[in-house]
This record gives sequence, structure tokens and C-alpha cells, in this order.
Amino acid sequence: MTQVSVSSILNVLHLFPIGIVVGIISAILGIGGGLLYVPALAAIGASPIQSVATSLVAISLGAISGTIQNWKMNAFKIETVSLLTFPAMLTTEIGVGIANALPSKWLLLSFAGLQIAAIWLINLKNKLQKVEKKAAEIELPQSTVNSTMPILKTQGIGLIAGVLSGLFGVGGGIVMVPLQVLVLKMPIKEAIQTSYGAIVLISLWAVSRYIIVDSTNILIIPGLMLGLGSLFGANLGARQLPKLSDNLVRILFTFLLIFLASYMSFKAFVV
Repeated sequence: MTQVSVSSILNVLHLFPIGIVVGIISAILGIGGGLLYVPALAAIGASPIQSVATSLVAISLGAISGTIQNWKMNAFKIETVSLLTFPAMLTTEIGVGIANALPSKWLLLSFAGLQIAAIWLINLKNKLQKVEKKAAEIELPQSTVNSTMPILKTQGIGLIAGVLSGLFGVGGGIVMVPLQVLVLKMPIKEAIQTSYGAIVLISLWAVSRYIIVDSTNILIIPGLMLGLGSLFGANLGARQLPKLSDNLVRILFTFLLIFLASYMSFKAFVV
């Protein structure tokens, strides 16, 4: 791992406020933040594989803060988190292996593709949220997913999240949230809160796999700066989630993802 020094801290101090913003957005949208962390790390000169691996450090810290807040609000469903997490640990190894085998160009282009796909997934989540709201207004019966949890479907979602986490340095929330709503018929906000809990364990596990392969892929100071910023941002975002509409954030985030996907595509041809 990289050596800690005062100069190295000063050189990446600007990542701290970026982490705060990412933490807020991540808690509101129910994602781990890797879609933003990886481009930020690439912009400061980290290699593609270092950007992906180090992103997981920041994701872990931010997700821990959001999960603690959800736990305090009695919104932490340990059964569902467990069903998502343990299958993800099996497939994280696959994602890490692919990331290390891919040429830098293709890893960056693949990540840009994920960012574009994320736009569709976030818009899908928003549509699901509107459907749920309309259902509540006409007093349709609430889902009973907690008492009749389709275990195999939940584990399948975890398997997908594990591959994405290891391959792209994301927590997996970008797919866990809409899939929990579509497949498990889970309320949207509960899906976000559950996703956050799973992200903690999935990200930490992915970090350990990258360290085993090559510890130099983890940049301590940049990851901590982003992560510490997320500790503040995720806490605030989790507090606001029950009462805020994420419509404006979703629109702004969509344009940001388009810009960042273009940037990552550009980086792919200059590395």
C-alpha cells in the first residue's frame, strides 16, 4: 500500500468535499458512490485498477455511516441484508478477476457503459417510486415480502451485485434497489435502506480480495479522504431520505453521469 505522508494528504485534500457530496447523493439514491468515486480517482492520476479498488474503501466508510443511521431509525433489515451479502461474496471474486485481466482501456470503457446503464436504472427506480406512491393513495394492500421472503430471488440479486462490486468498484446498490422493488415487490425506501446495509459488507469483502491480488491497488489516503467525506454526507442523506423527493437530484445526477461517462471514455483512449 502507499506510504502515508503530510504531502500526500495535502495533495488529495480536495477529495474530502467531493466525498461529502457523493455521500449525500448516494444515501438519497441508494447507491454506494462508486459511479462518482472512480472518475474522481482517475482524475487525480490513479490507474484504472487503482481507481476501482480504492473506490471500494470510500464506499465502505460512507455506507457504514448511512447504515448506522438507518439502524437507529429501526430501518435495518438484517435478514434481507444477509441474504443479499453472502451470495455476493461468492461472485465478488469473479468481478475482481475480470477487472485484473481486462486491459485498462476496456475497463474504463466498460465503466462508462455502466454509468450510462445507471441512468436507465435510476429512472426505472423513480418510475417504481411513483407507482408505489399511487398504490398507497388508492390504499392497495401493502407488500408482505418481509414475511414471505423469496430467498432464492434475493440471493440471485446478491450474486449480480457481487460481480459488479468486484469488477467496477461499486457497492452494487445501483442494481440491488430496482431489482428488490421489481422482483421482491419491496417498498422503494426499504429497498434503499436494505441496499445500504448490504453495500457495507460487499465492499469490505471486495477490498480484501483486491488486497490479496495486489495491495498496491489500494490507495489509502485518497480512499480515506473520499470515505471520510462520505461519512458526513451519507449521514445527512440518510436522515433526509424519509422526507425528501429525489427528483431534482435524479435529474442532475443523470446529466452528471453522462458527463462522467464521456470523461471515462476519453480517458480510455489516452491511458
